[in-house]
Amino acid sequence: HPDREKKSFTTVDEYIDASLIGVEERLVEMRRIIRAAAPDAEETISYNIPAYKAGGVVVVQFAGFTEHTSLTFFPTAGAFAAFADELAAYKTSKSAIRFPLDEPLPVDLIDAIVRFRVDEAAEYVASKTK
Repeated sequence: HPDREKKSFTTVDEYIDASLIGVEERLVEMRRIIRAAAPDAEETISYNIPAYKAGGVVVVQFAGFTEHTSLTFFPTAGAFAAFADELAAYKTSKSAIRFPLDEPLPVDLIDAIVRFRVDEAAEYVASKTK
């Protein structure tokens, strides 16, 4: 979408609506997977991309690009270590997993990582309240 870089998003719907043709369906699917795996997470926009928070902690974010769909996690070390074998098939950075647009989304992997992050966030919040 030509105006996407100039726009500040306030809702996930706005973000998805501004996505490129062909990417929109992937973003809708990512959102569905995340919401099913983290039904109590708060849906918001953080750093101008969709984010899901549990206990005030960002559990997962996702973003769409022309050559891939990306699922981003903060903090990353735990999730990347726990799923290292499964993630070997994907391009990754310190904070992102890239899912190519020409391949099906790994639904079970995304679901497992989101659930892992929800548990990790809950542990973090519990440690801060002690």
